[in-house]
Amino acid sequence: MAGADEAGRGSLAGPLVVAGVLLDYEELRGARVRPLAALNDSKQVAPEDRERLFEAVAASAAAISVRIVPSGEIDRSGLHRSNLAGLSAVLADLHPPAEACLVDGFRLGSAAPPHEALVDGDTRSAAIAAASIVAKVVRDRVMRRLDALYPGYGFVSHVGYITPAHTEAVRAFGPSDLHRRSFQAACYEAA
Repeated sequence: MAGADEAGRGSLAGPLVVAGVLLDYEELRGARVRPLAALNDSKQVAPEDRERLFEAVAASAAAISVRIVPSGEIDRSGLHRSNLAGLSAVLADLHPPAEACLVDGFRLGSAAPPHEALVDGDTRSAAIAAASIVAKVVRDRVMRRLDALYPGYGFVSHVGYITPAHTEAVRAFGPSDLHRRSFQAACYEAA
C-alpha cells in the first residue's frame, strides 16, 4: 500500500514538500510494526514524536519518495497544480509499484498512477500518515537550515507559516526569495 501527502500548503514561505511511502503490510508484523502504532496526521503529533515516527517509517518502509517544490515553482505553476504534480510524481517514483495507492484528499487525474483519494486520509490510513510524517519532518528540517541563510525571519521557529513574528519580519525586511509572492498576504502590502 502506498500513501502520499504533503506539508507546507498553507505556508507563506518555503517549499512544498511531498512524500510517498510504500508500506508492505505483509512484512510489518510484531516488533517491526510497533514503532508505527502512533502514526497519525503530522499536525496532530508533537515535534519530538514526529522525529521518532520519521525514523520508524524510514526503518520499516519498503520505499520512500520525497519531492521538494520550491516557492518559485509554486508561484509559476500555482499551489494546487504544484501539489497535484508532486503527489503524482512521488507515487510514480515508488518501486516496486504499489498494489494500491491512497492520496490524502486529492484526485490526481488519469496521468497519475491508479489511486484513490481519501478525505482525512492522514488520520485513516497508515500509509498516508507515514507520508504526512515524512513530508512534515523533511520540510521542517529544510526550513530550520534555511534560517541560517535568511536570518531575521524566524524560520527556525515558525518554519514559514504565518505568525505575528513572521508578519513583523516581512514588514521589516520585505519578503525573501523563499516567500511565495503569488500569495495575497497582508504583510506584503507594507513591504
